[in-house]
Amino acid sequence: MLKNIPSIVGPELLKILSEMGHSDEIVIADGNFPACSLNSNVIRLDGHNCPEVLEAVLKLLPLDPYEQNAFLMQVVPGDNVATPIWETYEKIATIGDSNFKGFDQIERFAFYERTKKAYAVITTSEKALYANIILKKGVI
Repeated sequence: MLKNIPSIVGPELLKILSEMGHSDEIVIADGNFPACSLNSNVIRLDGHNCPEVLEAVLKLLPLDPYEQNAFLMQVVPGDNVATPIWETYEKIATIGDSNFKGFDQIERFAFYERTKKAYAVITTSEKALYANIILKKGVI
């Protein structure tokens, strides 16, 4: 056990967050996301949801202060779904890191391509649609 580490952050995730360098990206993925087919570095946090993972990660991971540092998967045109979870993310990220610049939206397949280049993907059991996030690491 370590002090001041959120209990949701196990040794594997702590190692990944520590290994990441400036400008590396990490994806927090909902339960529908094809994580394993897009990236070989997958950390499973089954039974947890995206907001609690986002909150825990932001206690440890500094966001990049120099460029856009947080991204959401854009709703596919014609898909009439609400995304109330985005408001939750906005609140968590605003409190979690003063470098948070708001969320940019990335088209679905561009988001998949970016995931392939991400350092890692954290999978969750989140059921909300369009709940996937990419965070860009900064410096301390």
